[in-house]
Amino acid sequence: MNLYKKAILLLLIAVVGIQFLPTTRNQSNEVFETDFTNTFAVPNNVQNLLKNSCYDCHSNNTSYPWYYKIQPVGWLLENHIKEGKKELNFNEFGTYSKRRQKSKLKSIINQIDEDEMPLWSYTLIHKDAKLSEADKELLIRWMNKLKDSL
Repeated sequence: MNLYKKAILLLLIAVVGIQFLPTTRNQSNEVFETDFTNTFAVPNNVQNLLKNSCYDCHSNNTSYPWYYKIQPVGWLLENHIKEGKKELNFNEFGTYSKRRQKSKLKSIINQIDEDEMPLWSYTLIHKDAKLSEADKELLIRWMNKLKDSL
């Protein structure tokens, strides 16, 4: 067996082997009192946009696609979700100080306005999470009002 065939065989064994390594799932059925939508009077249309475009990466309950079970994709998603929650967790928004809430709202507004969120890589596969210009305007206007009221 030549070196090329050995390398392919080794790669194949590694790819199959990593499928058995577990990942942690970010799923909870708990309704958090500190959730953004429970902390503030969030209109249904804003709530729907947030849950559809933001909550998968920025909450304690991710709705996983079928390909999550394929490694290394699962690890990449797991890492992405951990990073997203570290930056902003809508389920814990009510525990943030008023100053931090205001700062997070400013950041959300800027990232939506600059098309940084939701991530293009997320909307590439989750087409329904992509925000239209009207959606962005609605979110930005509502979040500015909220920020100014804090």
